[in-house]
Amino acid sequence: MKKKLSPKQEAILKYIGDFLDDNRYPPTVRDIQYGCAISSTSVVDYNLRILQREGFINRQSDVSRGIELVGHSSRNESFTPVPVYGSIAAGEPLHIPGAGTDRVAPEESLELPGFLTGGQLDAFAVRVKGESMIDALVADGDLVVMVPTSNARNGEMVAAEIIDREEVTLKHFFMHNGQVTLEPANSQMEPQVYPAENVAIRGRVVGVVRSV
Repeated sequence: MKKKLSPKQEAILKYIGDFLDDNRYPPTVRDIQYGCAISSTSVVDYNLRILQREGFINRQSDVSRGIELVGHSSRNESFTPVPVYGSIAAGEPLHIPGAGTDRVAPEESLELPGFLTGGQLDAFAVRVKGESMIDALVADGDLVVMVPTSNARNGEMVAAEIIDREEVTLKHFFMHNGQVTLEPANSQMEPQVYPAENVAIRGRVVGVVRSV
């Protein structure tokens, strides 16, 4: 039996449903904060965790629009074809849109719902190799859905090209004093630090398709 929700949690659920009906993708935590007149994003996050625990939503907490309302069928629900470009792993070249490697055709194309593409029509996907992001719930064999971008904010999960190596790796991005730190989500692995001019952002993660 599901727990009785507080008025704030009821308001959040209603807002998420209305947002899904009006858009092709879910709201961000900040959207919910403003839309429900909540004091801070931490209060939103606390209530989202309760809603997830009680089975009202599914959520990818490390993705900005990673909320799915269980049992909700939006009148605008649609699927977008997403090309899949190979695998991504540290130390190996990856052929993706905009990367400094030879262009290749996508391996396949998947039809994904809007909440996994962030409503972006130019989204693409790559398959993860290895365990470097396992603590962010991105496992070997998963597909990460990305949108092309050359910019990133600190903490975002990105596909970053190491220019002098022509390699692309999946990591959390941090910039400080002209240095870029590419940080794995795995306590057994060390961050990689490069001069900013040797790093080019090629994509930002907006969703994850689990392999199991």
